[in-house]
Amino acid sequence: MRILFSTTANDGHVGPLLPFARACVAAGHDVRVAAPSSYAGALGRAGLEHAPFADTPPELIGPIMAGLPAMSFEEADEVVIREVFARVDAQAGLPALLETVESWRPDVVVRESAELASLAAAERYGVPHVHACIGMHEVATTFAGAIGEPLEELGRLVGLPEGRLAAALGEETVLSLVPEMLDHAAREVPDAAHAFHRFHEPVAATDDPRSSDWGNTDRPLVYVTFGSVAGSIPPFAGVFREALDALADLDASILMTVGRAVDPGGLGPLPANATVVQWLPQDAVLAHASAMLGHGGFGTTMGALAAGVPQVVAPLFSFDQAVNGEHVAAVGAGLTAGAGPGSVSRAAAELPRLLAEPSYAEGARRVARALRDLPPPGDAVSVLAGLVVRIPPGPRSEHLANC
Repeated sequence: MRILFSTTANDGHVGPLLPFARACVAAGHDVRVAAPSSYAGALGRAGLEHAPFADTPPELIGPIMAGLPAMSFEEADEVVIREVFARVDAQAGLPALLETVESWRPDVVVRESAELASLAAAERYGVPHVHACIGMHEVATTFAGAIGEPLEELGRLVGLPEGRLAAALGEETVLSLVPEMLDHAAREVPDAAHAFHRFHEPVAATDDPRSSDWGNTDRPLVYVTFGSVAGSIPPFAGVFREALDALADLDASILMTVGRAVDPGGLGPLPANATVVQWLPQDAVLAHASAMLGHGGFGTTMGALAAGVPQVVAPLFSFDQAVNGEHVAAVGAGLTAGAGPGSVSRAAAELPRLLAEPSYAEGARRVARALRDLPPPGDAVSVLAGLVVRIPPGPRSEHLANC
């Protein structure tokens, strides 16, 4: 098979695609990842072939982003979903994605929730397409409800009948890395109308001892991370210092990662209980952590749950982070501080309760067990193969021989 994965230039969005892309490569299939040109380096490091499309021009996205600070958390999210992801991002990427689908002729397209140009290109050329969730299914349904107008505009650009892209969105086969007990914990959201498949990528076990570089090993270890993006967004640059100050008196060893965009030396004097580094392998830290304070990003949230580590969530800048926090709290695997100003300080204030009450750790372990019960991403390869439309012998048929 030829399989085209498609994503925006965001680590949190490409992350849920990677287990499936790697599984397809391991199964011997021809894989390319369509992504903005600026994401070439990240895909190269991941060992995946890049099919580039245009980044959104700064003159289009700049005015949209400039207006966000004056909006409420909810209003800003709606604008980003509708105007950034569904309109300017999708229209910027559309020409190259149309060319890639027309010339390379993938047998199936796998897109993440926020990438819509590949949906239009797949529908234009009659290629089966699949939706890989970048979080709880509630995120995808919220997203779909906000993009009606730009989705219709995108359909017109490729000559599709009115309503076709909206219908195609609802008919997609869905791949998810979230167990049902977590997905439906906060609110019951119907699964996809077509087919819904859940998987889990097992975490490699480690016997490595807890590093003394991470602080006093006689104290519980609290991992603090706000992902790889927060440090590069000026309005959120202060969250690291805010968290350090709020946790200075906690009877625990605080290990904070700030991302490669932040110099730990620029944070000023550290509390006696804190260690700050740019990056560490998350699984290695979580194997020893007693609790986590995070921003609700999908990778960090699910990483803690897979390790059975309770967490308190401080949503920073997108509605999916708030949703993830709500689901973590609803399943009893942690707490959420709620979105908006002061969320980091509120979250830090909840850590003593998280550490003292064993029910939160047990809730996280329940989710970890549910994740382990799911099939591996390799099983998704047969799902994708089952969507391939067989055609009579001809120019496109040779590469289907191994499907």
